[in-house]
Amino acid sequence: MSNSSSITQFLLLPFTDTRELQLLHFWLFLGIYLAALLGNGLIITTIAWDQHLHTPMYFFLLNLSLLDLGCISTTLPKSTANSLWDTRVISYAGCAAQLFLFVFFISAEFYLLTIMSYDRYIAICKPLHYGTLLGSRACVHMAAAAWASGFLNALLHTANTFSLPLCKGIAVDQFFCEVPHILKLSCSYTYLRGIFLIVIAVCLGIGCFTFILFSYVQIFRAVLRIPSEQGQHKAFSTCLPHLTVVSLFVSAGSFANLRPPSISSASLDLVVSVLYSVVPPAVNPLIYSMRNQELKDALRKLMAGFFSKALHFPSSAYHS
Repeated sequence: MSNSSSITQFLLLPFTDTRELQLLHFWLFLGIYLAALLGNGLIITTIAWDQHLHTPMYFFLLNLSLLDLGCISTTLPKSTANSLWDTRVISYAGCAAQLFLFVFFISAEFYLLTIMSYDRYIAICKPLHYGTLLGSRACVHMAAAAWASGFLNALLHTANTFSLPLCKGIAVDQFFCEVPHILKLSCSYTYLRGIFLIVIAVCLGIGCFTFILFSYVQIFRAVLRIPSEQGQHKAFSTCLPHLTVVSLFVSAGSFANLRPPSISSASLDLVVSVLYSVVPPAVNPLIYSMRNQELKDALRKLMAGFFSKALHFPSSAYHS
C-alpha cells in the first residue's frame, strides 16, 4: 500500500527482461524515432519553404506534423533510454508531464483530423465557397481551437488523475504514463471520479468521428457525380491520405480501448499501445508524401536546392 503524497517515482512496464532484447528494442525504437523526426521535419520544412503549398490543406498538414513530432517525442525517448540503461523508473513529475503531453498531442491531433475532413468536404462539395469559408484567418482560428482544446483536455485529465489518492503501488502496466493505467493505481472509492472524464472524452471522440464519417459520405457522393474518371481520381487522391491516417488512428485507438478484457494481456497491451502511440506519427509523413504529387515535387525542389548549395559552398568559399 502506498499513498500518492509519498510517491516520488513510478515503474514503467518493460518490453522484455532479456538484456539482448532490450538493446534490440533500443535500436528499433531509436530508428523509428529518427525516421519520424526526419519525415515530419521534411514535411514542415517543405510546406514552410514552398509558397505554392501555403494553402489551407497544407497548413493543416503542417500542424499535423508538429503534433506527430510532439506525440512521438513524449513516449519514445524515455522508453529507449530505459531500455538502454536497463531501468524502469520514471519520476513522479516526469510521469505527470508525460501523461499531460501525450493527452495534449493525441487529442489535439484527433480534433485537427476532424478539421481536415471539413477542409476536404468544402474543397470537393463546395469549391466555389472554399476561399470564403477557409480563409487564412479562419484556418488559424480552427488550428488554434484544436491546440487549445487538446491543452484543456490534457489539463483536466492530468489534474484529475494526479489528484486521486494512489493506493495500489507504483507499477504502471504500460511503457509510458497513460490515464487508464494510472487510474488503476488509485483507491477503489475514487476510481469512478476518474472514469467520468474518460467517458466525456470518449463522447467527444465519437462526436468527432461521426463528423468525419458524415463529411466523407458527402464527399463520396459528390465525387461519384463528377462526370470524368480523371476528375474522380483527382478528387479521391486528395482525400485518400487523410482517410488513411484517420482509419489508422481510429482503428488502433478503438481496439486499444474497446476490446473485451478476455483478450487483454500485458504483452498484447504493449503491442496495441505501440500501434496507436508510435506507428501513426512515424507513418503519417510516408502516407502523405507517397500520395501527394505536389508535396513530392516541392520536396524534390527543396532537396535539389539544398544539395546544390552544399556542393557549391566549398568552391565559393575557396574562391573568396
